[in-house]
Amino acid sequence: MALILPPRLTASARALREAARRRGMRTVQLPDHDVPDALREGDAYLHAGPSFADAVAPALGVAPLEAPADWLARLPAVFVRREIRAVPIREAYGLRRPVFVKSPNDKSIRALVYADGSRLPGPDAVDPETVVLMSDVVVFDEEHRLYLLDGQVHTGSRYGVSGQLRPAPLSAEAVAFGNELLSAAGHTLPSAIVVDVGVTDAGQWAVVEANAAWASGCYASNPDRALEVVLRAAGPAPHLAERDAAFVR
Repeated sequence: MALILPPRLTASARALREAARRRGMRTVQLPDHDVPDALREGDAYLHAGPSFADAVAPALGVAPLEAPADWLARLPAVFVRREIRAVPIREAYGLRRPVFVKSPNDKSIRALVYADGSRLPGPDAVDPETVVLMSDVVVFDEEHRLYLLDGQVHTGSRYGVSGQLRPAPLSAEAVAFGNELLSAAGHTLPSAIVVDVGVTDAGQWAVVEANAAWASGCYASNPDRALEVVLRAAGPAPHLAERDAAFVR
């Protein structure tokens, strides 16, 4: 078993690398997108950003899992507390009000509050059919990251307060909200995923977004338990559970 890592390591990647070594796994930091023959189609697992994962996962024989692009938009209103739509970016160009726009599963469209649709990247930079998530602007006073595995909150961390990075242990309230979400919509997610949740400035819990576990920072989460989610979320394709086949990136 080998955990494959990208050329540059974040603090989270280093923490997961040490957790992998404690498990007796080999860790390999690739210098570029070239995958050595010895790693091709082997017993490899991956922790990396989306663009690097897209480049190396096929050669490694890894099946990265992610939430459906429109997952957030399909959640019941009680879990999001705002209107969210998954639309081609061309539909957002005509908006004449502030709107939060982001790419569903990567960072190709920068996640920002745009003053109006004219401020979005234009058709000269982005395919007009590119799907984006478009939502009402909501302020989160506190944000938490949940590592979910087999329908359970496996570990997690607070990561933000009033828009500032402030990692801390996961709150019991965040876990309780995560369990409510899983009871209602766990079947719409892969078996291993990260979901960010938070408390709005109106005092309501809501889902922020879903993220691929293999591309997420673990902040103050237990790195050993976070690694267990990563290994399921980006492991050898032959090990893929039937229920997860629909969630492969």
